[in-house]
Amino acid sequence: MLIDNHGRPINYLRLAITDRCNLRCFYCMPEEGIQYLPKPHLLSYEEMLRLCRILAEMGISKVRITGGEPFVRRDIIPFLWKLSEIEGIEKINITTNGVLTAPLVPELKQIGISSVNLSLDSLDRQRFFEITRRDEFPKVWATLEALLAHDIPVKVNTVVMAGKNDADILSMVELARNQNVSVRFIEEMPFNGEGLRPEQMEFWSYRRIIDLIRSEHLELYKLQDEPNSTSYNYHIPNFKGTIGVIAAFSRTFCGTCNRIRVTPTGSFRTCLYDDGVFNVRDFMRQKLSDEEIKQRIYDALQNRAKDGFEAENRRSGAISESMTTIGG
Repeated sequence: MLIDNHGRPINYLRLAITDRCNLRCFYCMPEEGIQYLPKPHLLSYEEMLRLCRILAEMGISKVRITGGEPFVRRDIIPFLWKLSEIEGIEKINITTNGVLTAPLVPELKQIGISSVNLSLDSLDRQRFFEITRRDEFPKVWATLEALLAHDIPVKVNTVVMAGKNDADILSMVELARNQNVSVRFIEEMPFNGEGLRPEQMEFWSYRRIIDLIRSEHLELYKLQDEPNSTSYNYHIPNFKGTIGVIAAFSRTFCGTCNRIRVTPTGSFRTCLYDDGVFNVRDFMRQKLSDEEIKQRIYDALQNRAKDGFEAENRRSGAISESMTTIGG
């Protein structure tokens, strides 16, 4: 198993397969002026499968496929089938905005996808449009219904933004009343292509989110979190689902982080907040052997930042990239 220099086991890869997205969420990317990368700049499916096989041999057992929006990349389903056949990969999870996903849910079930994180920041169609700059709420809702109908575990991810959707927190909680879903509220981060927004002065921390939910549901109680969980998880009596909060900006979960990231261009990140330690795409195209790539990965994890704050301090410049270029 991979162990970093702080004694943390690493068994989870977040693999972004595209920088493209069919929404334009303002907290994730600018509305215009996005320079998408030419296809040769991206890892090919063959390169990604090779990387996943190498990492599986090193102890990675869980892979999350993300983007951008992963389902905008052609031929993702054949890729997922091949990924599911790699020895050692026990769980494949997907993060999606749900716009293109509903028709594919039956095959995702056949492949054996372990769970899906569905990004959904409001149940109000107009507010959804204002956040995403696209009128696609009905398609996202259809995806949620399809996932539930096929018994694929669902986590609904909601980024909480001051003055934008903080009025939706309690209505989002209601999703868990009659549906077996985990509704998770995420602190807003500065990965929007521009850096911190002025509105983030009125920051919705994970504590503030929980305080609001508890003001409406006094009986809210803490659950035992799974090892390496990024969310603090809660339950409300008589609710079918659960509630979670993710301190993505406060970075309180770094001490048990078991994740590494690879961006669509092959940048290897040991933390969301670093700016990449090497490029695995370049190593492959330079014909490095599997063993040489394994050594580079091992070496990188022996110089891993203690937490997201240290990783940010090590960066060569301020955060200015979009989350679509990193992997949500």
